[in-house]
Amino acid sequence: MRTRLAIKIHSALEALFPERRVFLKSDTDTRFIRLRPVTQLVAFTGSALLVAWAIVATAIILMDSIGSGNFRAQAKRDQSTYQARLSDLSAQRNGRAEEAVAAQERFNAALKQISVMQSELLQSETRRRELETGIEVIQSTLRDTMKDREEARTQVATLEEAAVGDGVGTAQTAASSAPISLLAEALARTAAERDQVVVDAQDALIQADELTQRLALMKDQNDAIFRQLEEAMTVSVAPLDKMFRSAGMPTERMLETVRRGYSGQGGPLMPLSFSTRGEPPTADTLRANRLLNQMDRLNLYRIAAQKAPFATPVKSAFRFTSQFGFRRDPKTGGRRMHKGVDFAASTGTPLYATADGVVTHSGWASGYGRLVKIQHDFGVETRYAHMSKLRVKVGQRVSRGQLIGDMGASGRVTGVHLHYEVRVGGKAVNPMIFIKAANDVF
Repeated sequence: MRTRLAIKIHSALEALFPERRVFLKSDTDTRFIRLRPVTQLVAFTGSALLVAWAIVATAIILMDSIGSGNFRAQAKRDQSTYQARLSDLSAQRNGRAEEAVAAQERFNAALKQISVMQSELLQSETRRRELETGIEVIQSTLRDTMKDREEARTQVATLEEAAVGDGVGTAQTAASSAPISLLAEALARTAAERDQVVVDAQDALIQADELTQRLALMKDQNDAIFRQLEEAMTVSVAPLDKMFRSAGMPTERMLETVRRGYSGQGGPLMPLSFSTRGEPPTADTLRANRLLNQMDRLNLYRIAAQKAPFATPVKSAFRFTSQFGFRRDPKTGGRRMHKGVDFAASTGTPLYATADGVVTHSGWASGYGRLVKIQHDFGVETRYAHMSKLRVKVGQRVSRGQLIGDMGASGRVTGVHLHYEVRVGGKAVNPMIFIKAANDVF
């Protein structure tokens, strides 16, 4: 049975692969190699498998190349979109800053105008009071003068009657009328002075009313400027406060640290307030002082932002390959917390410090490979791992944007990239909070 099956298989093979002979001829001899059907089948099968493997491998390489090209193109589009968005945010930030500066200038001009108007109003009020006092004095003098005139007329009448009774001549009557004419002229002058004082008092009252109206209009304009400044401060301070809080940074303690560090230098960080000259503060004074305190807080935030890692460690072309959070471990395949973000670029890509600080570690660190740690203010630490070359030493003070090393693939990695971490108070936070806010702060 087996012999018949073998014969049939051999016959089928001979039909497909007939026996062939390959002759090898030399000068003195001729030999041949017999290629049996089984040998030809083995050779054909091996060749077919080799061709199939080559086709499959080529297809896989082509698909991977196409997929990588699409991924790079998508990454470039995402990066362009992100940069455009950052540009828009920067333009909006600059616009708000310009509006705040313009509003502050209008506010200062309005305060000066209000001060001048208040001084004019006080002068007008003082003049009005002086005029009223003068009117009262003149009226009192006038009443006394009229009383004296009446007494003089009574005495004149008495003298005339006595002169007529005694037969005194007309010459004495004429002589007695002289004091009466002088008294009448004095009364006329006094009446004219009184009328002039009344006119001056009325003019002073009219000017006081005009100044009051102008002061009311100035207060309305001042209120509008106050509202614009308050809105500008809200738009400027609130995002900064939210940004620091979302990064897990203690804002009040951080601002107090900045204030202590700059308290000896004066200038815009000294306590600001409007003097009330010993008088109870007005509502506008309190409002202005609140705005000045908000401006001071904004300045403190700006200085604090300069000391925090609001920057990107890679300035050359790159792509994000892994975000902050739980992910599948590329080595073991298990679920594991990723405490930073990964930037992929070519070997030797320059890496830069994201804020001012002091280098606390520069060397090999287990899975991190070549690692640099920088300690910043406010309890913030940044880590730069898997470098190919270190360019700073422990204890060295570095500035934002200073070169600290080159990108590489040292340590526990699957390819060339930078593993970047930000820690606040020893706890890892998402570095993208700082990176996304970098364009708004600087």
